[in-house]
Amino acid sequence: MELTIKNNKKIKNTAILLISTALILITVIIHLNYPLLLQSPSLSSYNEYSSVVHAGRGINITDNQEKCDIFTGEWVRDTDAPHYTNTTCWAIHEQNNCIKYGRPDLDFLKWKWKPDGCELPVMNPYRFLDMARGKKMAFVGDSVARNQVQSMICLLSRVEYPIDVSTTSDDHFRRLTYVNYNFTLAYFWTPFLVRFEERDPDGPAHTGLFNLYLDESDESWAGQIDGFDYLILNAGHWFPRTTVYYENRRIVGCRYCKQPNITEYPMTYGYRYAFRTAFKAINERKNFSGVTLLRTFAPAHFENGMWNEGGDCPRQRPYRSNEKILEGENLDMYMIQSEELRAAQNEGKKEFRLLDTTQAMLLRPDGHPSRYGHWPDENVTFYNDCVHWCLPGPIDSWADFLAHIMKMETRRTSVERLFQR
Repeated sequence: MELTIKNNKKIKNTAILLISTALILITVIIHLNYPLLLQSPSLSSYNEYSSVVHAGRGINITDNQEKCDIFTGEWVRDTDAPHYTNTTCWAIHEQNNCIKYGRPDLDFLKWKWKPDGCELPVMNPYRFLDMARGKKMAFVGDSVARNQVQSMICLLSRVEYPIDVSTTSDDHFRRLTYVNYNFTLAYFWTPFLVRFEERDPDGPAHTGLFNLYLDESDESWAGQIDGFDYLILNAGHWFPRTTVYYENRRIVGCRYCKQPNITEYPMTYGYRYAFRTAFKAINERKNFSGVTLLRTFAPAHFENGMWNEGGDCPRQRPYRSNEKILEGENLDMYMIQSEELRAAQNEGKKEFRLLDTTQAMLLRPDGHPSRYGHWPDENVTFYNDCVHWCLPGPIDSWADFLAHIMKMETRRTSVERLFQR
């Protein structure tokens, strides 16, 4: 009997030792393979990541998804969001770090975009990076483009952080590489898309007076895009500023410049011309054979005045689609972008696509930093920021749009290669 008891104890101890060893090994394996797994707010969302496939294989797109207009829909509740925080991602600039600066309402984080008639999956960072393997992607535009780059870095940080391989110290022009995927992510700052210079730092409206050379592309970006596979282009928020318009290096007019003997033109004149010139530069770029995505204008949400008149964006929930319509200057800018994109597509020289964020962001007055992009006593130009977007926040949904478009492009190129055999 005593021997039996001792043997049972030995067996029990051995079993405990084996179980403990197995648990340690499992823990080590998880941390080696998914070092950021435990930082994610929702572990269940990682179940689908186990079947990572190479681009062009295993991309499940139903006919419904392919035909669906993903840009028309509503914001719906998302209990899994956000997919990163301001403490797990280092890429958030101060002006977008709303939680750090004490924003008290966090309900704006708990929404996702739901298209009418289909589902738009939340971007899977593993699959996105696999689709982007060996490719180069550039975001070209104003500081909202930089805002989108920060969002992308944070969303992809659950897999890998990039390293900075920029050839300049100028933060307006950055190149980042995801080493394990040979994927390059770049940002080229250009507020007007065309060549510009500051004529007067003050100007009649005290927001600066700029010379815009409407028929000359800004070579700081146009000269950098050779070899890129994707170009995400945007512009808009700088065009309401006072500007002098040049064509063939001669003054042809201006917007609110208050200069004698210069014809006044509406803001839309320069806006249309700038996009026409930018698309022309892309179409004529011999060593650029990638896909250009026009990321449409994301409206600001100032109430009771503009940014330099004490305006603010105090709302704390999204609009429903029947509560807000696109109108006025926002509608004009959207229509100009759409028309110039179609004209560029009709040239038939390069591939152009639409990344339409306008309706979705029109409905998100609650997603801006407002006063929560700085400390209360700081002397900043943009005290109430209703142009840029909190991180995390609604701008993260742009990655869902982008991933969907990339899936479609991958499927299209795979079919083309199949028929070329």
